[in-house]
Amino acid sequence: MTAEYARDLWQRAENALKSAEALLTISGDDAASRAYYAAFDAVSAAFVLQGKTFTKHSAVRASVHRDWVQMGLWPKDLGKSFDSLWELRDLGDYGGDEHVEEEDAIKAVEAAKRILESIRTMCPDLMKG
Repeated sequence: MTAEYARDLWQRAENALKSAEALLTISGDDAASRAYYAAFDAVSAAFVLQGKTFTKHSAVRASVHRDWVQMGLWPKDLGKSFDSLWELRDLGDYGGDEHVEEEDAIKAVEAAKRILESIRTMCPDLMKG
């Protein structure tokens, strides 16, 4: 995987975050889903720069905790935020008659913003190109 691919993932992350923000007034489910994908794509971009790629979302989640949280590169609360986004996306996409509440969608967007900011700090090369 290349730096170009990582930058493409980063662009996807930024676009998903913008979509999440726009969707807050329309659908908590959709806003939470896009917030998760913003974080997922940003994290995936950082892993690509580290020479790591994954085929499953669960593998990315596990690596976040194993490689970043447990190694002290990310605070535990950021790992918990990533987990929360995962759970809200699952509820929003597959919750049946249960839905993401507006307050939780707002928190999801804020969590995604914190995660993207952390990745910006960890990987300033993503902004180049």
